[in-house]
Amino acid sequence: MQVKCTICDRIDTLPDDSLHAKRLRNRRIYMYLCKSCYERIGTNTQKRHATGKFRLYQEKKDNDELF
Repeated sequence: MQVKCTICDRIDTLPDDSLHAKRLRNRRIYMYLCKSCYERIGTNTQKRHATGKFRLYQEKKDNDELF
């Protein structure tokens, strides 16, 4: 299966029977990232976590959905 990185437009091949290829085929929302982009985003995220100002926010649930 040929896949294209969404960030750098690099084209790679994945084995058809791999779990990652199956997820990309069945759930079109998933994006493919090449190994270099995936590692670069990971290191940048770790740097932001190290600053202490990086916070993840959870979605607020509406009270209307509970009733």
